[in-house]
Amino acid sequence: MTLAAAQSRFDALERRHLNGTFAELCRIESPSGAERRCAERVMAELRALELEVWEDDAGARAGSDCGNLLVRLPGEQTAGGEREDRSGAEETPAGKRPCVLLCAHLDTVPLLAPVEPVLVEGAWENANEGVLGADNKAAVSVLLALARRVCREGAPVDVELLFTVCEETALAGARAFDAARLRSDFGYVFDHASPIGELVLESPSHFRIEADFRGAAAHAGIRPQDGRSAILAAARAIATLELGRLDEQTTVNVGTIAGGTAMNVVPERCSVLAEVRSLRDERAEAVVAQVVARMQEAANLPECECDVDVAVQRTFAGYHLAAGRPAVRAAEAALRACGHEPLAIASGGASDANALIAQGIDVVNVANGTERNHEPGERVSVAALEGMLDVALALLDAAADASPDPAR
Repeated sequence: MTLAAAQSRFDALERRHLNGTFAELCRIESPSGAERRCAERVMAELRALELEVWEDDAGARAGSDCGNLLVRLPGEQTAGGEREDRSGAEETPAGKRPCVLLCAHLDTVPLLAPVEPVLVEGAWENANEGVLGADNKAAVSVLLALARRVCREGAPVDVELLFTVCEETALAGARAFDAARLRSDFGYVFDHASPIGELVLESPSHFRIEADFRGAAAHAGIRPQDGRSAILAAARAIATLELGRLDEQTTVNVGTIAGGTAMNVVPERCSVLAEVRSLRDERAEAVVAQVVARMQEAANLPECECDVDVAVQRTFAGYHLAAGRPAVRAAEAALRACGHEPLAIASGGASDANALIAQGIDVVNVANGTERNHEPGERVSVAALEGMLDVALALLDAAADASPDPAR
């Protein structure tokens, strides 16, 4: 029986374990940079399955108290029913078993309120006014459930599980991960908050823009004419920007502005942090140039007369995946096997797929059925959580039949 067919044999214990693990993970606070406790819980689960977990040294570079976690699950079983231990075996090109990567991230956006998962009309929500953490702990719990299933029943492919840190801070963990350690032919992340069935085949390039305005401090009630307000210069700059959705492929946002020292002091310093995203690199670069120019023009206005330093960083690259690639074909087959009609989409968001693709690994971001990520009303239905596991298991079947890309 294939793993996809075995989904119908989910018993009450397996369902309870999946949902219980999800709720437990959500209760563990793990905002970007503080993933250690969540990682320890994940490692404990995997080690209980007698799996070796490798942690890399990306934590310091990514700004986290923890590194990325990688574990390998040899899929085959011996004649006696036990898995053959090939976790350290060297692969040879001839007769090589397929290997598939499944990836989820351990961090969440800032919580704003403690997480207390509750079931409301068949869906998990946070009882408090804050995010639930389903982004991406729904996927983490699914991968742990998949590991339990593979360790018990085997799989038609070898599996690599990658748990990353600091995804929510510009994919810092995945960007610091050395993808040369992977053996997988291709892989999947489960990190798009939309209905199961959607496949993200286009994702944007991202630019980080930080402007530091410098004016002159003065007493705001006695000598305001001697001061030069950095906040005023920043405000003038922001007021000239076109923010939000510029077109179907491009967005601009000012995320933070900070400056000043006291109410009665003309502010000497002010910093602005903005981003530009676009599915087209040339469009993104043109918009970035426009944002930088507006910052500089505002600083030079007669009523401002400030200095400004603008730093631009290309944080991650976008991608366009061809529909015929093996990873895409396998995903489509898996979704159909689970009763979902595949739908290729473009997203304005990014995921660890961006960072892994940039390192030469074919990765598809698969919608995970969660809702309202990054919002206090974030939720995921029990049906979507269990459906995500169905799809993950079916991916292993489909990957066994997919041909590696000869161009890779």
